[in-house]
Amino acid sequence: MSEMNRRDVLKAAGVAAAAMAASPFLRMTSAQENGKTRKVLFFTKSAGFQHDVVKRKNPDELSFAEKYMVDFGKKHNFEVQCTKDGSVFTSEGLARFDVIMFYTTLDLTTPGTDKSPPMPKDGKETLLKAVADGKGFLGLHSASDTFHSHGNEVDPYIQMLGGEFKHHGRQQKSKIIATDHDFGSIKDLNDFEKVEEWYQLINLAPDMHVILVQDTQTMDEEYRKIKPYPETWARMHGKGRVFYSSMGHREDVWQSDVFEKVLLGGLQWAAGDVKADLKPNLREAAPGAMEYARKENAA
Repeated sequence: MSEMNRRDVLKAAGVAAAAMAASPFLRMTSAQENGKTRKVLFFTKSAGFQHDVVKRKNPDELSFAEKYMVDFGKKHNFEVQCTKDGSVFTSEGLARFDVIMFYTTLDLTTPGTDKSPPMPKDGKETLLKAVADGKGFLGLHSASDTFHSHGNEVDPYIQMLGGEFKHHGRQQKSKIIATDHDFGSIKDLNDFEKVEEWYQLINLAPDMHVILVQDTQTMDEEYRKIKPYPETWARMHGKGRVFYSSMGHREDVWQSDVFEKVLLGGLQWAAGDVKADLKPNLREAAPGAMEYARKENAA
C-alpha cells in the first residue's frame, strides 16, 4: 500500500471529521456499530470519461457519489473507504475489504483523465484473483465501461463483471422490469420508470441471474430496435459474488428509493450476508438479448 494511503488511514482513524479533507485520494468512514460491519472499498478512478457524480471539485472534497456512499455506510452498517488511488490494488491492500465497488472508466493501470495514481500493472489480475478467491464485487454504471475487450477476445475483467458497455443514447425515461422481486434482502422489487443515461451492453455472461430488465420498447426508436436486455444482474466469479447495475449516472437516481433498495440488496449479497437464488435466467428474462449482443459485438 502506498505511503499516501497509510497516512490517510491513520488520519481517518485519529480524527474522523478532519480525515475527510486530509488527503487528495483516500477517505474512510465508520459504519454503525450494531451488527457485523462490512468493509467496502469504493473505487472511482476515471482513466477515461469522468462522470459528474464521481468528480471532485477539489482534491480534498469528496464527490457526490462518494459522499452518498459515506452516508449510506453509516445508515446501513458498512464501513466505506473511498479512493481514486489505484495503488491499493495489491494483495495486502485489498485484504481488509469484504466488497470492492467500482464506478470507473477505461484502463485503470494508466493515470488517464483524473491523473490519480493508477493500479500497478498487475492490479487487474490482483483484483480478479481477490474476487475469485471470495471477495464481493459491485459495479455501477460505467464499471462496464472499464478494461474493454479487444477484437473477438473478451477481457477477463468483463468476463468477471458479466457485461460490457457498447453505447448510450440521450438520457430518457425507460420502464425497468423486475424479473426477481425478492433477490436476497431486496424485498418487493417492482417494475419502475426512471430517467437515466441507459447503457446498451454486449458480451453478456450466459450464467448471469437477471434481476432487472431494460424495456427497450418504452424508449426512443434506436432502442426499440434492440431486444430488452439485462440492466441489473448477479453472478458468481469463482467464490466471489458479483453484482452490477447500469444505473448511477444522475444524482436524482442515486437519491431515489429504488436505487437505494437495489444498492443495499446488492451490497448485502456481495458481502455474503444474505443468500439469493442465482439460477441463470438470461434467456427467460431477456429473450434474444444474448444473440443481439453477439451481433453488436461483431459489428
